[in-house]
Amino acid sequence: MYQATCLKKIIPFLLFFAFSSTFAQKPKDILPARISVNLNQNWSFAKDPSKQVSSLNLKDLKWAVVHIPHTWNAFDVMDDVPGYYRGIGWYKKKLSLKPEWKNKKIYLYFEGANQETTVYLNGKKAGYHVDGYNAFRIPLENLKFDGSDEVAVKVDNSFNESIAPLTADFTFFGGIYRNVSLWVLQPVHFEDNLYASKGVYVHGDRVSKTGAEVVVNGNLINSSKTVKKLSIVTTFSDAAGKKIEEVKSSVTADLNQLISFKQPVIAVKQPNLWSPENPYLYQASTRLLEAETGKVLDEVKVSVGLRFFSFDAEKGFFLNGMPYKLIGASRHQDFEGMGNAVPSALQVKDITLLKGVGGNFLRVAHYPQDQAVLDACDRMGILTSVEIPIVNEITETEDFYRNSRNMQLEMIKQNYNHPSVIIWAYMNEVLLKMKFNNDPERKQKYLTNIATLAQSLEDLTRATDPTRYTMMANHGDINGYTKAGLTKIPMLIGWNLYQGWYGGKSEDFGPNLDKIHQLMPDKPILVTEYGADADPRIHAAEPIRFDKSLEYAMLYHQIYIKDILKRPFVAGAAVWNLSDFNSETREETMPHVNNKGLLTLSRKPKNTFYLYKANFQTKPFVKIGDGSWTLRGGLANTGANQSIQRLQVISNTDTVELWVNGKSLGKKNTVERLSNWEVAFKNGKNEIRAVSFVNGVKIEDRSTIEFQVIPKALANFKAINIVLGSQRQFIDEQKQEIWFPSQPYQPGSWGHNGGEAFKIKNSGRQSYGTDKNIRGTFNDPIYQTQLLGLESYQLDVPKGKYEVTLHFAELMGNGIQSVLPYNLDSLIAVSKDVPEQRIFDVYLNDKLVIKNINIAATYGIANSVQKKFECIVADDRGIKILFKSIKGKPVLNALQVKKIN
Repeated sequence: MYQATCLKKIIPFLLFFAFSSTFAQKPKDILPARISVNLNQNWSFAKDPSKQVSSLNLKDLKWAVVHIPHTWNAFDVMDDVPGYYRGIGWYKKKLSLKPEWKNKKIYLYFEGANQETTVYLNGKKAGYHVDGYNAFRIPLENLKFDGSDEVAVKVDNSFNESIAPLTADFTFFGGIYRNVSLWVLQPVHFEDNLYASKGVYVHGDRVSKTGAEVVVNGNLINSSKTVKKLSIVTTFSDAAGKKIEEVKSSVTADLNQLISFKQPVIAVKQPNLWSPENPYLYQASTRLLEAETGKVLDEVKVSVGLRFFSFDAEKGFFLNGMPYKLIGASRHQDFEGMGNAVPSALQVKDITLLKGVGGNFLRVAHYPQDQAVLDACDRMGILTSVEIPIVNEITETEDFYRNSRNMQLEMIKQNYNHPSVIIWAYMNEVLLKMKFNNDPERKQKYLTNIATLAQSLEDLTRATDPTRYTMMANHGDINGYTKAGLTKIPMLIGWNLYQGWYGGKSEDFGPNLDKIHQLMPDKPILVTEYGADADPRIHAAEPIRFDKSLEYAMLYHQIYIKDILKRPFVAGAAVWNLSDFNSETREETMPHVNNKGLLTLSRKPKNTFYLYKANFQTKPFVKIGDGSWTLRGGLANTGANQSIQRLQVISNTDTVELWVNGKSLGKKNTVERLSNWEVAFKNGKNEIRAVSFVNGVKIEDRSTIEFQVIPKALANFKAINIVLGSQRQFIDEQKQEIWFPSQPYQPGSWGHNGGEAFKIKNSGRQSYGTDKNIRGTFNDPIYQTQLLGLESYQLDVPKGKYEVTLHFAELMGNGIQSVLPYNLDSLIAVSKDVPEQRIFDVYLNDKLVIKNINIAATYGIANSVQKKFECIVADDRGIKILFKSIKGKPVLNALQVKKIN
């Protein structure tokens, strides 16, 4: 039996009478209706690599105390050993239960554990959950309440063909990596027994600038021993807590009956509309009461943002009736040294950084994340899309399909109440890792099964939440997705586009967008990924594609920003990625890290971060470069102690004046948010100041740059670090070392004689070097380039004693050198990477110091090797290193020379 009433229509006297017992003074021993107890501290943890341990013989494991959030992969994903632990981990904890909870319903609530979780209570199985990214809860029955109750949690992040993601360009960290709590509820409470939400759903309907309706519905359950007559009361208040309206419904609940309810619609006149500029949040408090006594049995509070929005294939996105370009980033959840076990406060900091850069959109990718993230988006005004992790490929089994549909439902139910969410998504680059390429008939069946799964997820999503849009994100194979029928299924299409990175030129990006729009003029589109790797340690005076320099990333993003903004049909764009993130299978200049972030893995801003801030944040600011390049160096070109080098100022002001060591270099207009200055840096500290004035207010940034000037003639130098076969500069901040690219030798200076830069044949990527993981070093870029076939290296140093260090690594070998799936470039052929037999001698000032070195045979492939020698220069010939071939071409990767006295 169900009855609904609007309390506003009842006279005040009757309202007071009906609820007098509810608002009477409560005894101090009455518990809150809904209790949540944090259980993060002091768990025992052990790995079970044998996979043979059961809940009954846990004593056989080696236990250690850990705190939640926790992952067992925080460090092994960063070592030089390929792969990381994907297996079983056990957690156990004694529960401290209060006697007054004996007649309550008690649940363990997990905000995230990856990826299969089995919970045991006192040795007996209590529940099981599949999926590594949604929350779940496990009921605890038959508790003893004598201090001996113990939960054991088995978590398994092993590969499972029935669980997405199967493969991806991110790491599948294992563990209980988000908060765990104990929920203590009344026997009669709001309930979502399948999807771990709180059982109450609130959204705005018929929202406009003049009015809105607030719809509240949900489920409740009666687990008590008697039939219950209940009242459901929703109080709707403004942000200051002032009540706007209160509505009521009544229900009679039989035993163990799950009952759906819908409250009378709440009308709001002249709503304060939610937007990124005005993230106004109303409050809806829904209470479950005993009808006769007015006792509160449960209460769920929801923040409500009233907004209306739409997507148009020609004109883009509209928010509250106004055209609105979505600009922001995608986000992975891991952090340096923590893996994905990141405290909520740090997760929220990411949203603060995105807001500070002027972003209004977050693609929560490629999986649902901590509730604190969407809570922050609600508060700060960041529009979001959220997706489940069907990435690269699918498994054609009913188990995979069922798990995918369940993930989608959990995601929607758990995140339904967030006004920031405007898009539900369900596949990312699903054709990237294509199967059955040699069997056209079987391949077509696979494509049909992908489309069938996509359609089932689409239908499920629209039926569950018709208030939001649906989306699928595709890589640049436009014809493939179109032929597979996938572009017709979702309401929106996201395109992950990387012209100028994985292939082509950055200038191809805009025309490619036009082509997509012409091919599907009725489909709204977003650019859901774009980016270029930017290793914060690498700089290049002449940046080129795939050199991983910050300078190339700046050029790339300038083009993309301009092309996105000039096209109204592009509804929005999300940079890949907000921050660098772990991807264990990657090699690159910083192995195991995807460096496309605007921030580093430890959340330090790069220059690209400030470029976006200059373009999209309205508050005036000035920034000298990226703020972190404070250790620089260059060759002398204006005298012995000065080097002219470009310095970039990033600003959203019209003009900037630059001061260097107390002297003004004048003013310059900013062009596309940048002004470039040719600065004569002196050796040592350089004080830099950039100044702008906006409406008479001074805007300023300061930086102290330590500059190392390398003179052409090494008369008074102390040390020099040189990388060969490279056109980029590398900064080792830990050792405070600058590594300069080599140069051809000229008398009176230093450099190489002969040789050619190493390049992988048919790579189609970087024009020099490799991206192999070099074992035994954190400074991979030093060893990832080399000169092949060099004859000698000469440094015209004065008399004295020197330490000479030669750095080697064999870059050819390890069988097949191929493009990994995430490179998104089908134009690159797979090629054999066959090691060349090379044996050579090395002479230092005519003295044989290395005989018959065979790097591959002696040290293996892609291992860093250092050979250090002392050398006394007693004449004017300086230092000459001679390379004599026995077989094949000699190589040298890097060279260090230090004066000892």
